[in-house]
Amino acid sequence: MSIKRRDKRGRILHNGEMQMPDGRYRFKYVDSNGLEKVVYSWRLDHNDPTPLGKRRTLSLRELEKQIQADLFDHIVSNGGNLTVLKLVEKYIATKTGVRPTTQAGYNTVVNVLKRDAFGRKRIDTVRLSDAKTWLIKLQQKDGRSYSSIHSIRGVLRPAFQLAVDDDLIRKNPFSFQLVDVVINDSARREAITRDEERRFLKFVKEDKHFSRYYEGIYILFKTGMRISEFCGLTIKDIDFNEHSINIDHQLQKKSKIGYYIEETKTDSGTRVLPMKQDVEECFRKIIANRKPPKIEPMVDGYSGFLYFDKDGSITYSLHWEHYFKHIVEKYNSIYKVQMPDVTPHVCRHTYCSNMAKSGMNPKTLQYLMGHSDISVTLNVYAHVGFEDAKEEIARMNVV
Repeated sequence: MSIKRRDKRGRILHNGEMQMPDGRYRFKYVDSNGLEKVVYSWRLDHNDPTPLGKRRTLSLRELEKQIQADLFDHIVSNGGNLTVLKLVEKYIATKTGVRPTTQAGYNTVVNVLKRDAFGRKRIDTVRLSDAKTWLIKLQQKDGRSYSSIHSIRGVLRPAFQLAVDDDLIRKNPFSFQLVDVVINDSARREAITRDEERRFLKFVKEDKHFSRYYEGIYILFKTGMRISEFCGLTIKDIDFNEHSINIDHQLQKKSKIGYYIEETKTDSGTRVLPMKQDVEECFRKIIANRKPPKIEPMVDGYSGFLYFDKDGSITYSLHWEHYFKHIVEKYNSIYKVQMPDVTPHVCRHTYCSNMAKSGMNPKTLQYLMGHSDISVTLNVYAHVGFEDAKEEIARMNVV
C-alpha cells in the first residue's frame, strides 16, 4: 500500500508536487513539446499566507490549473520563451512588401523595445495591467506623444494577436482602447474660417516673396488634396480638355531613400477631381511658369512635376510645410489680428469643412477627399455649430 506524501502542515500532496527543504513547493510536469518543466511557489493553496519577506505570487495549485488548461488547449508553455522584442520582430518578418513609411515605423518600435526593459519580458508574463502601465510610462516618464504611442501600440497589438493565434499565449494584453489609458495630447488641426482663408490668400498673393506659391496654395484650399498628392502631380495629370485632375499616386522623400512614388494613401485615394475654372487658371499659370532643371528629373517613371526649389529639386511636402510656416510668421509680425496655424493639412481640413457646411452630400465629399471610411468624412459634419445649424434651417425653409 503506497504512503501518501504530505507537506510540513500534513496536507496530502498530489502527483508531481513536493515541498522543498526551504519550504517552497514544486510542481513537475511535461509540456506539449515533451520537455520536463518545473514551477515553484511559496504557497500550496491560494488561502496560504506568503512567508515574511517573500514576494506574493500565484499558489502552486493555481499555477497547476493554468498549466493543465494550457496543455488541454495546446498552448505552448512559457510563451515559447519569446520576449516582447522577439515577438515583434517575428511579426514584422511576416509583413512583406510594406511601404517605406510603414517599415520606418516598424524600425522605430523595434528600437524602443531594444532600449526598454519591457522588450525583454517574456510574452506569457505580460498582463493587461502591464501593457497599460508601460504605455502610461512611455507618455508620463519618457515624454512620448499620444500619436507616437498610438503607432507603437499599433504594432504590439497585432504582434500579440499573432502569439494568440500561434497558441503561444491565451489572451492579447493589448486589446483595449488606448484613449481610455493614455491622455490624447495631440494638437487638433482646426479648419480656419472663410474670412481667415481670404485674408491668408490675399496676403500670399500680394507678398513679393511668397506670391510665387499663391497658385499652389489656392489649389490646396480649393481641392482638399493631400500635400503628397499635390506634390506628385505631373503635367499629364492635369486634363484641361476634361477639366479634371487625376490623382493615382503621391510623391514622398526619405533621407536614406530619396524621392520615390507611392500609391495613394488608400484605394479610395485614387480618384479624379473635377476642376473648376479658378483652379484650372492656377494650374495654367503654374505650368507656364514652371522652371525645371535642364535635365527633367524622373522619379520611378514619373516626370513633369509642377514645382521645383531654387536648387532644381522637386518640391515635396516638407518644402510646403516650411513655406506655410514662414508665411504665417511674416503675417503675424505685421498684423495685430493674428493668423492661426495654417498648414497644407489645414487647407485640406478647411476645404472639407467648407463643403460640409455648404450642404454637400457626405458620400460625394467622401469621394472628393479620398476617405476610405465615411466616418472620417462624417466627423467633419460634427464641427458645425449654432450659426451653421441656423443657416441650414433657413436654407431648408423649415418653420
